[in-house]
Parts: sequence; C-alpha cells; structure tokens
Amino acid sequence: MEIVLGLLAVLVVSGLVAAFIASRPRRRDAELEPPPSPAVSPKSAASAPPAKPPKVKRPTIPSEEELARQAAEVVAEAEAVLAGAREAPVAEPEAGESPAEQLRPRFRDRIGKARGLLAGYLGSVRSRTKIDDESWEELEEALIRADVGITATTALLDQLRAQVKAEGISTSEALVDALKDNLKKRLSIADRTLRIEPGIPNVWLFVGVNGVGKTTTIGKVGHQQVGEGRTVIMAAGDTFRAAAAEQLELWSKRVGATLVRGNEGGDPGAVVFDAVERAAARQTDLVLADTAGRLHTKVNLMEELKKVRRVADKPPGKVTEVLLVIDATTGQNGLVQAKQFTEAVEVTGVVLTKLDGTAKGGIVLAIQNDLGIPIKLVGLGETADDLVPFDPDEFIDALFA
Repeated sequence: MEIVLGLLAVLVVSGLVAAFIASRPRRRDAELEPPPSPAVSPKSAASAPPAKPPKVKRPTIPSEEELARQAAEVVAEAEAVLAGAREAPVAEPEAGESPAEQLRPRFRDRIGKARGLLAGYLGSVRSRTKIDDESWEELEEALIRADVGITATTALLDQLRAQVKAEGISTSEALVDALKDNLKKRLSIADRTLRIEPGIPNVWLFVGVNGVGKTTTIGKVGHQQVGEGRTVIMAAGDTFRAAAAEQLELWSKRVGATLVRGNEGGDPGAVVFDAVERAAARQTDLVLADTAGRLHTKVNLMEELKKVRRVADKPPGKVTEVLLVIDATTGQNGLVQAKQFTEAVEVTGVVLTKLDGTAKGGIVLAIQNDLGIPIKLVGLGETADDLVPFDPDEFIDALFA
C-alpha cells in the first residue's frame, strides 16, 4: 500500500513540474504583447474632458548675431553681382569677334523666352505655300502676344501689306524677311548714345516706379563709367525707401565712386544739389542721381520729381540724361509708366531691365513707336556686365533666329 501511495505521489509531482514548464513560454508571450485598451462606453466618452490643443510655438526675436548674419548675406549678394562677370568662365571667341565683344553677353544667348514665343508663329507662316489671310492673322497674333501693342502692330502690318503689294512679294519666307527688315528700320532711327558734356558736372537722373531695379541699375552704370575712366558721384536721392541709401553706398564702395546722402525722409532735391556742388568742387565728370520709386498715378509725387529735375539742372550742373528704368516683365504697363514720366521730366532714354526673363520683348518697339523714346540700355542678366547698350539689329536677329 505504501508503495502504491509513493508511486502516486511521484506521478503527481511529475505532472505539476511538466505543467509549470509548459506554461512558462505562454506567459512570456503574453507579457510581450501590449495590454488591450479598455473599452470606453459612450457615456464615459461624453463625460471625458476635451483634449488640450497643442501649444503654438511663439516667434522668437532674432538675436544680434542673427541680424548680423542676415546683413552679411545682403552684402554677399551685392558683391556677387559685381564678381559674377569676373568669375564666369571665358569662352573662346568666335571667328571675327574681338575679346571685348566676347565679354559682352549676346542677345541670342539671353532672350530665349521672347524668341520661343515668336518661333511657333513664324514657323507656321513660313510653312505656307502662299501669303493668305491666315498668314496675316498669325503675324498679328504673334506681335500682340509679344506686347508690341495694338497701335504699333496695326501700323507695322499696314506698312507691310503696302510693301507686299508694291514689291510683289509672294512667298511666305520673303514676307517674314520683310517683317524683320521693317522692325530693324523702326528701331534704328533713334540716337542711343549716353550724352555727356566735358568740363561740367553731368547729371544723369534715374526715375521709375518701385521694384524695377533702379538703384541696382545706377550701381551697374557707375561700374561701367568708372571702368571707362570717368569719375562718378552717386546721389542717394531716394530718401523714402528703407535702406535705399545703404544699398547705393554699398555699390559706391564696390565701384570706386563717391556717395552723397541725406537724412532718411529728407528733401531729395537737397541731396542732388549737394552732389552737384561736390562734383563741381572736385571736378567730377558724372553725377548719378537716384530718386524715389514714384507711383505714376500720384500727382503730388510727380510734381516733387519735377522739382528734383529743376534743382539738378541748375549751374554748375546740367542734366544730360533722364533715364526711365522699366521692368520688361511688366509689358504694356511699362508703356503707361513711360508716358507719365515723359510728361513730368522729359525722359531722354529707357533702361529696360530683365529682358532676359520675359517673352514680352515687343515692349521695346511699343515704347519707341508710341513715344519716340529710345531704349539705351538693357539688362540681360544679374551681373554688372550684363547691363549692355541696346543694339536693334542684334536684338531683331536674335528674335528671328
């Protein structure tokens, strides 16, 4: 009996041990699994407090080091404009080109957007076996889309129709060639030289609305004139725009010109007058005068601009150029600006900036056709050497290439 009881005890113990060993992996697996989320009844969900909205990070005030870093970036950007031409790789000159011509950017390389707009229309006209109504419609649409304007387009096509009839032009290729020649003739009649008289302080007054690149244009023109051996004073006549004088001061230091500036919000005429007096005392050749970005719809501001011109034109100085700076990307709005400024200060020439960045190159023809104002300088890029004299023949050849 005792033997039987002992065997039963051994069996019971063995079973308990086996059960303990078998149960250990299951408990480990259970511990590795995340506990189930407790069920939430609708009543408890309704009574639960709403979740707090995330905290909004409050803007931080930049430190002096951050402000200094931002100022350094502005200076570096201006320096890059001047240094860009020096750092650019010099390509091998083509046959017949002098080194000086090679350094100047070519219209053909820079006005791809304007050329691309005309290419489709001109290609369609050239593909026709004869000159028909659709040929004239496509030429009209091409000129209007290029921002030549309704008035200039109508005058140009009327003249072209008369020429086709008088000369017996019958092929589409000859029609496109005649259009190209007429555009060159219309743009070639103006005097595009920048006037400067020896022996007196010449004043070049730069006018234009805000944002067209007037102050930067003055810096680039100063860079060119100093490079040609002339002495230059820059007059910071834009006393209303924040940091306009600082921007011009930076340019003056880079190009080797003298700066004359006044108090912020001061009289622009007084700044220009002081610049002319200093130019006379130092026998300086040229005064480049900045002005505020006038809104051409504000009569009182235009009157103030007239006063600045009168002050600049008094002896010992003489205003020999009034250059209107226009952003080419504004298209026909630039023509409106030209009309208003011409009435106020007798604009002698136009500086057309950002011509490389727009398809609206026809504004060149619209300005000269409607107002008789020549385009004297055009911007074909960002560097100081990318502001170049306007060459009508090269411009038209590039459009029709």
